[in-house]
Amino acid sequence: MESSSTRRQATRAKLYEAAVTLIAEKGFSATTVDEIAERAGVAKGTVYYNFASKAELFEELLRHGVGLLTASLREAAERTAAEGGSKVDALDRMIRAGLVFIDTYPAFTQLYVAELWRTNRAWQSTLMVVRQQAVAVVENVLREGVEAGELSSEIDIPLTAAALVGMVLVAALDWQAFQPERTIDDVHSALSRLLQGRVGGTRA
Repeated sequence: MESSSTRRQATRAKLYEAAVTLIAEKGFSATTVDEIAERAGVAKGTVYYNFASKAELFEELLRHGVGLLTASLREAAERTAAEGGSKVDALDRMIRAGLVFIDTYPAFTQLYVAELWRTNRAWQSTLMVVRQQAVAVVENVLREGVEAGELSSEIDIPLTAAALVGMVLVAALDWQAFQPERTIDDVHSALSRLLQGRVGGTRA
């Protein structure tokens, strides 16, 4: 029998999906709780049972979405390590994982990138925390690569990690908006070559 915890997680997932789709379409201010409930197929009271307000729902949506991205990046790094791959191999696999995530959750990614540039939101501090969690996964791989002598000791680890994450986000959004005819393999191949030249130190 399905537990109450499992049911609540399923309900929250429906609300996240409804909220991210509506907010991507209409913006945060124009989206109402009634609309979120209707899109999710639940009663309005169910929204408030799970979240105190629309703002709290959005804040938790950010935590949930970036948490999924962080987990996919970490899994890619761990799988590469288990297979005996290099740190550049791990970074390359993380790029692929990021592209897959963005391809799977395009509306969330658009919202996330847009919110990064807004400083007047109640959830700004939460956004900074979850952003750093994702970037930290890349930082760890870079740091391990430098310590192992695989990567240049001159690398600015925090800035390079942020640049790699940003590269994937912006390239993927550009791909989806302006070059939709390209495959994920095309985009990954282009970013992989850039990675090899800028971080791996090898020339294509």
